[in-house]
Amino acid sequence: MVNNEGPAILIDNLVVRRGHTPVLHGLNLEIARGGVVGLLGPSGCGKTTLMRAIVGVQVVKSGTVTVLGQNAGSPALRHRFGYVTQSSSVYDDLTVRQNLQYFRAVLKVPKSDVDRVLEETDLRAQAGQLVSSLSGGQRSRVSLAGALLGTPELLVLDEPTVGLDPVLRVDLWALFHRLADAGVTLLVSSHVMDEATRCDRLLLMRDGEMLADDTPAGLLASTGAADTETAFLTLIEGPATREASTPDPMSTTQPPTTDERNAS
Repeated sequence: MVNNEGPAILIDNLVVRRGHTPVLHGLNLEIARGGVVGLLGPSGCGKTTLMRAIVGVQVVKSGTVTVLGQNAGSPALRHRFGYVTQSSSVYDDLTVRQNLQYFRAVLKVPKSDVDRVLEETDLRAQAGQLVSSLSGGQRSRVSLAGALLGTPELLVLDEPTVGLDPVLRVDLWALFHRLADAGVTLLVSSHVMDEATRCDRLLLMRDGEMLADDTPAGLLASTGAADTETAFLTLIEGPATREASTPDPMSTTQPPTTDERNAS
């Protein structure tokens, strides 16, 4: 049973540095339980660092991260969330099914869960194959299947649809929404802006800061953009830049004449 008390994720003034380089600049964020939250932004903007902080494997300089009512990284959280990294976390010398059976045993979840997640991630046909023989997209799906074992309250998915064909991407987004309808919270990162329309809420990042926190419709309305990519570029440009680049129709200043330029 999913516990719906309090936010799924609460972040207060989170600062992360890599050496002397700041990566996250005092982020504040609250994510309610249930729903699909998209974390979007260009590569290198801090998405993965933020996700690592949420699951408790990132060293932070200051600030707090609370997940499902516990401090991020608390042992009590280990069976309550699933995490899929950009690099698939599976064993090459085991078959797909053997990988999932191993993860199932570690998590102490029902044996029937293996068949369930194979079905949900469209991996039944590859269940007996060694992971080393799989394509990159198939390996990513095995990692996702492992994260779906049990009844996670939170799924943190770092670019889970990269390398997948369009049909499977649609199927996985449908699965994400079914999980959200059951009360699971999903934080899904992507650098593909067209996936924004599949989310209930959007977090747009750039250079370690949040540019926007809104629904897809709200983001388009607030920026006047026709699509998410244009909205993102509009936010980057900012009102000051737009105003500076737009001629003032009331200005009385005229460009110098040829004679004036020659005189100077």
